[in-house]
Order: sequence, then structure tokens, then C-alpha cells
Amino acid sequence: MFQLNEKVKNLTPYEPISGTYEIRLDANESFLKFPQEIENEMVEALKNTAFNRYPDPMATKLVDGFSKYFKVNPECVTAGNGSDEIISVIMNAFLQKGDKILTLEPDFSMYRFYAEIAECESVKYQKNDDLDVNIDEVIRIANAEKVRIVIFSNPCNPTSRIITKDDLRKLINSVEALVVLDEAYMDFAEDESLLAEFENYNNLIILKTCSKALGSAALRLGFAVANKTLTNVIRAVKSPYNVNSVSQALGEVLFAHPDYIDYCIETVIKSKEELYNSLVDLLSKTDKIERIYESHTNFVFLKVKNAKEVFEKMKNCGIIIRNMGEFLRITAGTKYENEKMLANLQRILEE
Repeated sequence: MFQLNEKVKNLTPYEPISGTYEIRLDANESFLKFPQEIENEMVEALKNTAFNRYPDPMATKLVDGFSKYFKVNPECVTAGNGSDEIISVIMNAFLQKGDKILTLEPDFSMYRFYAEIAECESVKYQKNDDLDVNIDEVIRIANAEKVRIVIFSNPCNPTSRIITKDDLRKLINSVEALVVLDEAYMDFAEDESLLAEFENYNNLIILKTCSKALGSAALRLGFAVANKTLTNVIRAVKSPYNVNSVSQALGEVLFAHPDYIDYCIETVIKSKEELYNSLVDLLSKTDKIERIYESHTNFVFLKVKNAKEVFEKMKNCGIIIRNMGEFLRITAGTKYENEKMLANLQRILEE
């Protein structure tokens, strides 16, 4: 009789919050929709898509568009079916059974998940109460534990905190491990990006996504940027036709409009700043909010008394935010969404 192995028998599928709610500020998606001009171009792109043919295995035109916008060498870029797929590919390509990875907790939980599927161990660096990172301690742990990969988001999801370029350079130059730097939210804080200097390192992979600042979560488009040696490995290990023709075609249209991408980033940052300032104002009116963390992303992270109860009450109002233990994570939305969420949050905290 067939039996499941130990690494999968207790797994459960990922289940996001389901149901219909008036306002969703839980998944760090963009609140912006494509303008009519771009939608029209996307419709035309779909009309010209050969649905009877396999997609370009290297997503050449899409990668060229990405590379032009971010000013990187297209020979050093791999497109993926979202960053999740690329993370899985990296774990399977650069780890062997029994190897260790290092994560900086709290962080994106899928890093550890894909390492476990690769039958590897996750070593955790626990951030302090300020949710800052002591880079010297990270280096010490990485070298002492002989980890093969150090992986983390910067800016961080969920804390919204950021590690400086100087600390990143120190880390990369001080460990023998492969450093995987997930810059999914760096478009909101690009001054600390290492994208312009990735080719200086033989142990660095940078991840980018279209799901956040570019407002294209539905397309599932992610990218890995690394030197040619690492890129060749990633391209060899990934599935041959991993990015479907529809996502490639629509992504090409998106990158053909750099001014629109810039507009999206500026608009979301403005919304986040308004949300952050409003929450800081609310902090002065209640003792239920213990702390609001400086944000370098499109969301705000705050420590709240009875966070789970607050989350449930917000949910009952038709408003979804993210509960993470004693913290709440709130994505910036439209002006209407932000204002309605804030009004309900204030009312609940005053109860």
C-alpha cells in the first residue's frame, strides 16, 4: 500500500482568506487598475497570441522589457511564474538534502516551506523588539551554521523595515552562502536596492515581482537577477515553459509603459504615507495601539492589543486586513478604502 512520505503527509494547501468583502487590504496588492489605453493594448496583444503554440521558454521579449525598465543586462534575468516559483527553483537548484538555509524572522513564510520540501533545515535569526536586524549577528550565525543560503525580503514583509545597502554589502562579502535578496517591495524604497551592482557578486540573486508596485498580481510574473553563472543554473533548472503566453504578452505591454509604472509607484507611496500618518494620529488617541513601525513598503505594520479580536471585528464590518499574532498588517488602498478602514478601526479600538 502506498504511503505518503514524512515531508508531505501533514501538509495542507495554502488557503487565503476567502469570501466576499467590500474592502480587502490584506494581500499587499495594488489598488490601481490599468487605464483604458493599456487595457486596449492588452486586448490586442491577446488577439495576436498563438494559443496553439507553447510559450517562449525564455520569455525573451518580457525579459527585455523588464531589463530596459530596471536597467539590467537581460542575459542576467530569468522570468518565472511569480517569485514563488523562482524561490522553489532556487531551493532545488542550490541545495542538497540536509543543507541549511538562514531566514530572518519574521519574514515571508514560503522561504522555509520550499526549503523543507527540498529536505533542508531552516535556521532562524530572530529580530529584536524593534524588528531591526543586527547584520553582524546574521553573519556570525550564517558562518557558524555553515548555511548554504541566506534568504530574506528587503524591505521586509511583514515588518516593512529595511536593511541598508552598506549592511547588505557587508553580509554578501562576509559569508560563503548564496544570498537571495527578495526585493518585492523595493520599488517603494529604491534607494537601498542592490540591483545596480548585482554583477559585482558571485553569491547574490535578487528577486523582483510585478505583483506589488506594478499592479499585476493576476499575471504571476517574477524575475531573478544574478550573474551569468547563477542565471544559467536557474534557467536550466526551471520548467521549460514556466511563464504562459498570456502573462508574457500582457507583461510586455506593461513594461512598454514606463511612465505608467512610475505613476503607479508614486501613487501607491502617497496612499501609504497618508495611511501611515492617519494611523500615527490614531495612536495618539488610544492606548490599544502599542506601536506603529516606520514603513518602506505599500503597507503599515502595527502592534495592537487583542489584535486577533480587532481583526475579527474588522472582518465582520466587511473589511479584511492581515492578523499576524499580536500585529496587524494593513495594505494601502484607495482614499475611500483607507478612510473607511480607519473609521471602523478607530470605532473598534474605542469599544
